[in-house]
Amino acid sequence: MEDGTVAVKSSRFKRVCVFCGSSRGKRDCYRDAALELGQELVSRRLDLVYGGGSVGLMGLVSQEVHRGGGHVIGVIPKTLMNKEVSRLGFLIQLTGETVGEVRAVADMHQRKAEMARNSDCFIALPGGYGTLEELLEVITWAQLGIHDKPVGLLNVDGYYNYLLTFIDKAVDDGFIMPSQRSIIVSAPSPKELVQKLEEYVPVHDGVVAKAKWEAEQMELNASLQTEIAR
Repeated sequence: MEDGTVAVKSSRFKRVCVFCGSSRGKRDCYRDAALELGQELVSRRLDLVYGGGSVGLMGLVSQEVHRGGGHVIGVIPKTLMNKEVSRLGFLIQLTGETVGEVRAVADMHQRKAEMARNSDCFIALPGGYGTLEELLEVITWAQLGIHDKPVGLLNVDGYYNYLLTFIDKAVDDGFIMPSQRSIIVSAPSPKELVQKLEEYVPVHDGVVAKAKWEAEQMELNASLQTEIAR
């Protein structure tokens, strides 16, 4: 803008949950995409919910949002906080320091539930087994009608092409309903992906009532707080 201020885009979301790797990958395009996503969230004044830590792509996204003035919530099991493991003689840090607000939970199951409960939509950056596991769980919850929050794939340089091809094959062979294919939104750039998520219209053919989901999450959250207090 002419006066030097940054234009702020409006959004129907408040918080975005980002799934991504604890590694940066071998190519600069993954690093660049993580930083661009953080900048896009800041430009829309969207807060970040993520799995905690400062390593890999998750560290890049969280630090970029935090640097831009956005609120960051890192949800991490107590057993993983600042944990290190030894691989082939090298000491590898699994998480590192979490910027922003840290919410400690008892285990990985509670971590995913807490991240989902505090988010309005989900975005998956490139990642490994953990990223896929988190991504597929929220897709399944959407398929069952447990939530109607948008789920997006940041398909950096075709990283998720084979996954999308597999899903199309599952639709063709009758394992996924054609209407539920639209649960997943994908785009190659953060700007395009977030815009698609803003325009997303949920599929309403689930079998689990949303009210039941919310009641279960309230019960889970109460037990979670009790466990953390011990």
